[in-house]
Amino acid sequence: MLRLTTLTSVIALMASSLAAEAIKVGVSPGEHAEIMEEVARVAEPMGLEIDVVEFSDYVVPNQALADGDIQANSFQHVPYLEAQMQDRGFALSVVGNTITTPMGIYSDKVSDIAELEEGTTFGIPNDPTNGGRALLVLQELGMIKVDPAAGLTPTMLDITENPKDLSFKELDAAQLPRSLADLTAALINTNYAIASGLNPKEDSIAMESAENPYVNVIVVREGDEGAAWVETLLNAYHSDEIKTFIDESYQGTVITSW
Repeated sequence: MLRLTTLTSVIALMASSLAAEAIKVGVSPGEHAEIMEEVARVAEPMGLEIDVVEFSDYVVPNQALADGDIQANSFQHVPYLEAQMQDRGFALSVVGNTITTPMGIYSDKVSDIAELEEGTTFGIPNDPTNGGRALLVLQELGMIKVDPAAGLTPTMLDITENPKDLSFKELDAAQLPRSLADLTAALINTNYAIASGLNPKEDSIAMESAENPYVNVIVVREGDEGAAWVETLLNAYHSDEIKTFIDESYQGTVITSW
């Protein structure tokens, strides 16, 4: 009987040591939040509890991660992360790829990009990385040309050709969907489009090519790359179950990138 009691105690101790680890993961609204909620469900039986924390803009999730308020974030592409690390001195590290979300052009005024007239006012994100991305999308569509030396972060000063005399209004990325009534058109990141009720496949009048350098990533603080929970988080995110969820939920407007 004593041996049985001892064995039971050992098993209980082992079970306690294997209790689910808990982390907080920061996300932006839309597909990043929706996917991470599914990842949390998949990760729970794997011994990882994920508290999904939504942030309404692109700046706070990296600050919260650097400050230790969350353990990881999943909302940004590498060019944006690199710009934030350079500008703000964050010591952060990429541990895995997630999705690619082509930027779309939306308009309440026209239903086809060919209908846009000379002098069109475009709303674009006011952060350098996504604002530059918006200009590159317009270049891809043949509407402007920018100086190649500007790389992935051209500004309006880098526009070398603007045959339709387009003008640009820089706004916070999250505000662009709500500002469509005041603009001819806007280039909107997919997560904010989805969060505002827009369907990228049905409502956009043009989309960025899926072949682009803006793969989104999971980010942690430097030094946490080898933590056991990181491997579990990646295994859950990169599971067949999550891939199926993304493919079925977003019908090609969100692309798995692992």
